[in-house]
Order: sequence, then structure tokens, then C-alpha cells
Amino acid sequence: MHKVGIALGSNLGDRLATLEQACDYLADEFGGLRLSQLYETEPVGCPDGSPQYLNACVEISTDKTPTEVLHICQHIEKELGRVRTGEYGAPRTCDIDIIYHDDLIVDTPELTLPHPRAHMREFVLRPLCDIDPQLRLPGQELTVSELLATLPDDRPQVTPFDL
Repeated sequence: MHKVGIALGSNLGDRLATLEQACDYLADEFGGLRLSQLYETEPVGCPDGSPQYLNACVEISTDKTPTEVLHICQHIEKELGRVRTGEYGAPRTCDIDIIYHDDLIVDTPELTLPHPRAHMREFVLRPLCDIDPQLRLPGQELTVSELLATLPDDRPQVTPFDL
């Protein structure tokens, strides 16, 4: 079985309900999930005026290939109303990104693993720390908790979201 880290985000509609549904779909597909806390995040790389995100990470165990996991995640996004407009960073009901698949390094037109910007984004690193602060993303020498500590002070706000 492979350990796969997945980042979840939503900044349109009922963000909390969308992330809950995404977790339900993922659990139905893969079984148990290790789930981080939820975080509210200032948009990063999004058009001006974009709403704040709710973000979380989950870790799953699966025998599926990275491409199979990607297609399942894309199907879940579509089920939850994601429309791909072609505009980078456009607001979306659901964003599901594979962050890592064991220690694989993949670089194809369809998929890049580990996620190429995960090590620079608090909204990914902080929830990954909830799951496993000693995790090392493939190609990184530092753990996710050490990477989090190296981020600049002027980064976008990521705050725990109280249910």
C-alpha cells in the first residue's frame, strides 16, 4: 500500500460542506483517512478579490498508481462543482491536489510529484504537520515542520478554522 498526501481547498459556496463531501468521497474510494485540522487561508496566486479558502490535508493508503489517484481526485472535483475556466488561480468550489505518493518523483504533462509548490505554501505545510510533522516530501532535506519554520514572515495568513 502507498501513502498518499492530498491537499483540499474550497473558496466558493459552502466551503465547509464541500470539504466534508470531498472527505466522504475520498473515504468511500480509499477507506480511512488521516485528516488535518481545517485552516482559513488568504488566497495565494489568485485574481484580486478572490474569497478566502478553507484548506486541509488528508493522507490515504492505496494500491492505486499516482495517475489513478489523480483521475479519482479530478472526478471528485467535478462532482463537487469544479469548473475549470483556464484562468490560473480562479476561485473554485473544490480543489484537490496530490502532494506526494510515497517517495515517488513524477514529472509528466499530466502530473508532477511531489507537488511543485507544496514546500513553499503554509496552507499545505501546516495541515501536513498535523498529520505527520516529521514527514519529508520527496526531494526535500527538511521535514514539513522544518520547512514551515523557514517560510518568510510576510506570507499570507493561515489560521485554524473553528467548527
